[in-house]
Amino acid sequence: MNWPWQDRKHEFSRLKAGTFALMFAPAVWLLHQVGTGQFGPVPLGGMTYWSGVWATALLLLALAITPAMTLFRWNRLIMVRRMIGVTALAYSIAHIIIYFALRFWNFAFIAHEMITRISLIVAAVATAGLIALGATSLDAAVRQMGAQGWKRLHDTVYAVTALALLHYLLSPDAYPEQYLMSGMFVWLMAWRMLNRRGLGTDVRVLAALAVASCLFTALFEAGWIWAYHGYAPLPTLRNNFTLDFGIPPAWQILALGLLIAGAAFIRQALRGGAAAARETG
Repeated sequence: MNWPWQDRKHEFSRLKAGTFALMFAPAVWLLHQVGTGQFGPVPLGGMTYWSGVWATALLLLALAITPAMTLFRWNRLIMVRRMIGVTALAYSIAHIIIYFALRFWNFAFIAHEMITRISLIVAAVATAGLIALGATSLDAAVRQMGAQGWKRLHDTVYAVTALALLHYLLSPDAYPEQYLMSGMFVWLMAWRMLNRRGLGTDVRVLAALAVASCLFTALFEAGWIWAYHGYAPLPTLRNNFTLDFGIPPAWQILALGLLIAGAAFIRQALRGGAAAARETG
């Protein structure tokens, strides 16, 4: 058996050890928020919300491994993708336990909510899918199911992540993180479609994807708040041109997308320069 900080050869891996330590950061942050009273007199409400946010963020981080490997040739990242996914499952389970505690372990009331609230129905399906993925994350499952069967099952992580985001979007209130994560998910899925066409490392395409994801995020935020919360879309769109509520999610998506495109350009330029130096040498 390998420890979380060991590679397949049972040797210490700084990448795995660092990632393993990082997976505890959301829990430490949550405990700090509770300890300093940042969640108010009823901290379970804040803990429920943020444990779900962190679980969804970790799912997105797991999906970001493939683009990072492809764009920057960081092939060793494959070693930590499973760890990140399993940690997302752990935070999802913690999210459910905290929610039960928030409802005073009243299972009759919880059951009624879970069959009458669409957001909880979506959450239950997403959690069931995530549990199935976590349960089959071991190498033994790959051998038993076969590589193709295992891949087909684990490709459902895209649907699971989409359902987790939908659960988040169906919250009674509107939060900027909802649209930031939605924009990230669209970027990740669009990149995969482009990569299948051989365009995943094209810097110009990456820059265009950053702009398109920014526009999607702004329009989606305005449309969702209008459709679900009943607020007119134009004032929401105008909020993208003010910092009164912080940096708008659309601009954060644009900055992140352009940062990725810029980093890919630098990486390709350095590789091209190194190749040219080898040829002339």
